[in-house]
Amino acid sequence: MNKVGVWSPNERNDWFADDPDTILHWRERPTGQHIELGIAETNLVSALGELGATWSRWGRPLLPIGVLYDPFVERALEPWHFGIYAGGQSILVGTPSGVSLAAEGGAHQSVKTPSIGLEQPGAISYEPAFAIETEWTLLAGLGQLGRQGGESVYLRLSTRPVDQTLAAVPTDPAARERRRRNVIAGAYLLRRSAERPRVTLVTMGALVPEGLAAVDRLAEQGIPADLVVVTSADLLFRAVQSRRGQGSAPNGILDTVFPVDRAAPMVTVIDGHPHTLSFLSGLHRVPATNLGVSGFGQAGDLESVYRYHGIDADSIIGAALDLVD
Repeated sequence: MNKVGVWSPNERNDWFADDPDTILHWRERPTGQHIELGIAETNLVSALGELGATWSRWGRPLLPIGVLYDPFVERALEPWHFGIYAGGQSILVGTPSGVSLAAEGGAHQSVKTPSIGLEQPGAISYEPAFAIETEWTLLAGLGQLGRQGGESVYLRLSTRPVDQTLAAVPTDPAARERRRRNVIAGAYLLRRSAERPRVTLVTMGALVPEGLAAVDRLAEQGIPADLVVVTSADLLFRAVQSRRGQGSAPNGILDTVFPVDRAAPMVTVIDGHPHTLSFLSGLHRVPATNLGVSGFGQAGDLESVYRYHGIDADSIIGAALDLVD
């Protein structure tokens, strides 16, 4: 806001301009580019819908991006839905998401938003785990905007600090490009056991570290496991439907990350409602346990809150052992 200013029909006084301790300079003028809508999510997505429709009305596409608290996506759902219905294409970012915002308690934790992203027509939902994946999916989303056949994009993000080296992005240019394409298509294989897996772990977003820890500990017990990271449950569901003749979405990603020769009992885990990823086990008709958040959240440290909801590494391992046994 300091750089671009705040938009206003007329220039207005900044009553704090002479305060040396003020970090944010609230300059309101017709040349401002930041639009302040107050604490009103419906106003935000209504503006996104209008700005995102200029491509069809005036032949001048805009790339609107709106950011709000992920738990409040539900407040904004109706105007966002109707904006998309009317042709408004935009990026909606919800952050922080899930119970990973542990310290603030249940009122500020989102549980159902993964389902909203999966089921909203005219929109692609992504939940990247790492910064590079956020970059790739955001750029892919921007490429969808302002054109016939384009779609809006919902990014469900977390503010949980995650060791970025866990992404293990290949350094070879061809392998890195393959990873990028898989991320955009909806999933990639982060860990592949040397032998055929006895269990497949599937996770997404903030819980990738727990998935990695579970894979390593299962290996120590002599149980080989693959770890699939989902970046878009939405695109994977479209792929499954297409594979069954329902729709024409690309479905090659399914053979890439869930090859039939490595099919195994499956544990899915998400910082959101567990039914979000439950459809994946039907791809090869394997037994499955779906972990996630199906109750109101609690305030506490991250480890305790994850344990409370059964999405910590111990819970993942326990579910895997039950399936293997």
